[in-house]
Amino acid sequence: MTRMRHAPHPMERVQITADLSFSRVVYGMWRLGDDIDTSPRHVQAKILACLDQGITTMDQADIYGGYMAEEILGNTLRAYPDLKSRIELVTKCDIIVPAGRHGGTARLKYYDSGRNHVTASAEASLRLLGVDHIDLLLIHRPDPLVDPDETGRALDDLVQSGKVSAIGVSNFRPWDWSLLQSAMQTRLAGNQIELSLGCTDPFTNGDLAFLQQRKVAVMAWSPLGGGAVLGAGGNEKLTATLQQMAQEKGIDPGTLAVAWLLAHPARILPVIGTNTISRIRSLSEAVGVSLDRQDWFALYTAALGHEVP
Repeated sequence: MTRMRHAPHPMERVQITADLSFSRVVYGMWRLGDDIDTSPRHVQAKILACLDQGITTMDQADIYGGYMAEEILGNTLRAYPDLKSRIELVTKCDIIVPAGRHGGTARLKYYDSGRNHVTASAEASLRLLGVDHIDLLLIHRPDPLVDPDETGRALDDLVQSGKVSAIGVSNFRPWDWSLLQSAMQTRLAGNQIELSLGCTDPFTNGDLAFLQQRKVAVMAWSPLGGGAVLGAGGNEKLTATLQQMAQEKGIDPGTLAVAWLLAHPARILPVIGTNTISRIRSLSEAVGVSLDRQDWFALYTAALGHEVP
């Protein structure tokens, strides 16, 4: 099949708070340190490829790349400071792994949502990124040892100090969200969850409905299921349905899988990561893809492996 090239579609913006908006498609930087070339010039080329499509939101975390990804991005922002005003920065904290700054102290992977760690991690992110504030700071995983009052105060203080513009979470279930929010003055502004044709549970287990009811930004990590939705996961029905529908629409299956998320009224923000410049240049193609309700349910049915009840 000869793939059709669609004209660029205007990039939608999603309001995160009254003063902060994100591009509907987010560029995920979890693989930034895996690239052979991590030079400022090469990373700048990736960011410019995003900006050319209206993708302005960059997703990071302290642990990405063995605690190196933030610094790689920061080196780029120091080399090309004009980029700082053109992008929004998301980063995360509370996961600790025995690597990088914790290589000599952490015996295993664990979580720390305590005040000291959250504050120190946010300040380290600011230093490594070379910026004066983080647009959205996420607590990366629910911590079974969380003291919500302590964590909530730490997060409120980061906002009140101007070091962080907004606070959110990642991988939180509704009860985790409610517990932390109950101890905070700052309104939680987003939840980054696993959501894709390979992970459809949030559509029915209450996670997505909880966030929609509160008009909270929903960011979807691994929107292609780590490649599983494109054939690596063994769901032959889904692969075949994706390929057939994508061929009919003149797009590739990955673009269609992202468009399926974009079609949902929750205005989901898929976080897409790749180090290949040519693929980065096509990240926004899904924004212009139109799916009717039967298209959406055809893919959903294939993902489920059975007809909806």
